[in-house]
Amino acid sequence: MSKQRIAVVTGGAKGIGKAIAERFVAEGYFIIAVDVDEESGKKLITEVKGSIQFLKADICNEKEVVSLFENIKNEHRCIDVVINNAGIIRDNMIWNMSVEDYDLVMNVNLKGAWLMCREAAKVMRQQNSGCIVNIASRAWLGNRGQSNYSASKAGIVGLTRVLALELGKYNVCVNAVAPGLIDTPLTQKLEKEVLQKLIDAQPTKAMGSPEDVANAVAFLADEGTKFITGQILYVDGGKSIGAGI
Repeated sequence: MSKQRIAVVTGGAKGIGKAIAERFVAEGYFIIAVDVDEESGKKLITEVKGSIQFLKADICNEKEVVSLFENIKNEHRCIDVVINNAGIIRDNMIWNMSVEDYDLVMNVNLKGAWLMCREAAKVMRQQNSGCIVNIASRAWLGNRGQSNYSASKAGIVGLTRVLALELGKYNVCVNAVAPGLIDTPLTQKLEKEVLQKLIDAQPTKAMGSPEDVANAVAFLADEGTKFITGQILYVDGGKSIGAGI
């Protein structure tokens, strides 16, 4: 009987992260959901039935990330998959954007993912196996009002490609999923007219679901796709091709 695979997902308490956690639990993984939101984490544990654990950690804090990996390694001995999903937005046109909003987005979206990748790389290099899936965004190609967010996600794409080169010989594959317009609590907060314009700009004239993203992540994490590395998989209803209007 094969051992249960261990997967870590950041921002795992709600939204896309929760959908990823649910999908992986259903596939037989032991999931460690990492989030700063302890209340949502406790709720996750009661809602998702199966092999799942919640750990509170701030991925922007180097000491907390190092401690997180030490704790996981001590308890589970190995880490098979790391999914860097945690992210935030602070949108504004660049002339109205504060340095604080730029720094906050870059710290969570890029530095946090980089810290997680660094510690994951140490473990996976030593065990000579593993998989990292970074959640980028179609916005890395450019979105008005998102100079901070788009730059952070472009950084994720660059990070993914570099790590695929650095970790390939250690049997570690590194890929990214780039979601587009996804039906999450964040998009549901948009004004109705604004949201409709975004949907109209989609070639499919529809939003995706968190489960669509989870499906793509599960595909890239599967042991049967270990020859795929350094790639960006768009889950965006074709928006990356063009405007669709």
